[in-house]
Amino acid sequence: MWTSHFINGVMGLASGVAVATGTFAFILVIGILPRFLGWGRLGEYVILAENLVTLGVIYGAIYSLFPIHCTWQINHVLLAVGGLSMGVFVGCISGALAEILHTFPIMFRRLRVKVGLPWVMGAMALGKLTGSLFYFFCGYGIGNP
Repeated sequence: MWTSHFINGVMGLASGVAVATGTFAFILVIGILPRFLGWGRLGEYVILAENLVTLGVIYGAIYSLFPIHCTWQINHVLLAVGGLSMGVFVGCISGALAEILHTFPIMFRRLRVKVGLPWVMGAMALGKLTGSLFYFFCGYGIGNP
C-alpha cells in the first residue's frame, strides 16, 4: 500500500515539475513577457515582472496545497487580484499561441521537410486529441481501482 502512495507522490511531483517547467518556458524563455512589456514601453521592468511571475506561481502552488483562511475583505481583494492575473495569463497564452503558430513553418524549413506538412500537423493534432480523450475516459490509470 505504501508503494502505491509513493508512486502516486512521485508521479504527482513529476507532473507538477513538468507543468511548471512548461509554463515558465512558455512565458519566460520564449520571451512573451518581455515582448508584452516592450509593447507597453515598460522594458526596464522585465526582471521585476519575471520575478513577480515566479513568485505568483510559487504562491499559487503553496496556496493550492495549504489554503489560507483570511477575513472576508482580504479574500475579496485576493480574488480580484487573482482573477485579474488569471485573465492576463489567459491573454498572454492566447497571444503566445498565435506566435507559436508562426514557428512551425520555420521549423519545417530548417528540418528541410518539404512534403507532408499537413500530415505532420494533422498527426500532432490527432496525438493531442487521443491523449486528451484517453485521459478523459480512463484517467491516469495509476491507483485507480
